[in-house]
Amino acid sequence: MQSKNFDVIVIGGSYSGLSAGMALGRSLRNVLIIDEGKPCNRQTPHSHNFITHDGKTPKEITELAKKDVEKYESVQFCDGKVIRVGKHIDGFYAELSSGDTLYAKKMILASGVKDIMPEIPGFAECWGISVIHCPYCHGYEVRNEVTGILADGDMAYEFSKLVFNLTKELTLFTNGKTTLSSEQIEKLKQNKIHLNEDEIKSIEHENGYTQKVIFTNGKTISLKALYAKIPFEQNINILDLGCELTEHGFIKVDFMQRTSVSGVFACGDNTTMMRSVANAVAQGNFAGAMVNKELSEEAF
Repeated sequence: MQSKNFDVIVIGGSYSGLSAGMALGRSLRNVLIIDEGKPCNRQTPHSHNFITHDGKTPKEITELAKKDVEKYESVQFCDGKVIRVGKHIDGFYAELSSGDTLYAKKMILASGVKDIMPEIPGFAECWGISVIHCPYCHGYEVRNEVTGILADGDMAYEFSKLVFNLTKELTLFTNGKTTLSSEQIEKLKQNKIHLNEDEIKSIEHENGYTQKVIFTNGKTISLKALYAKIPFEQNINILDLGCELTEHGFIKVDFMQRTSVSGVFACGDNTTMMRSVANAVAQGNFAGAMVNKELSEEAF
């Protein structure tokens, strides 16, 4: 990496970041894609619901995408961890853990999110394998299996509607006294969805594939798949930039993928509840095009 000044810095080199990089590279923009190499789906055996790549491993899709983007000479890559981002007199800067500081007129945050695992032994080992977040990404592969949902309240109720279509052997685990309303509980009963309020002690598994849920009261339930809605945090401290967040903790963007800070765009998992490869690619492609449009208008 010879230059430290770019038209655009893209933070994150997974699906949305690479897609944005391709759009910008095809527009002859001088782009740097910075990636730490720790995608949130690194444990996931196979990726689904993305046409032409259905069933490939996440790593395989990323490697193929990177080879495509590498064809564009104006796009460069940097392996590194961004520890600080901020505004600069001519745009923005990204400071790396290596000590390097890089500059650009525009910035795209394709940095994803960091999932915060509950303190349940076995949960983290199963995450992305048999403890899953999305029925569209993984539901077909565990269809008609004995399935659970780990969630509570309105989120659990709405999520149950989606998973109910995939299996008739479904249990909702609230991991303690539920906050569901009596009407919601009755609706679950009508649809033969079991409600379990026992506190979970651990998840028994074999190489990430769930076998049993073990409760603090000594009871156990055999299980093949467990959907879970868990909290997350942004991978980048966007407060340094001043970007607004939504009430759910995502980076707030408009219909052109612009954040609340002029010149900063965001795409992928850090902006939306719809965490899928296909959606990340689409958002990245659009963000890249919108950044190029803005650069073109400013230079015209």
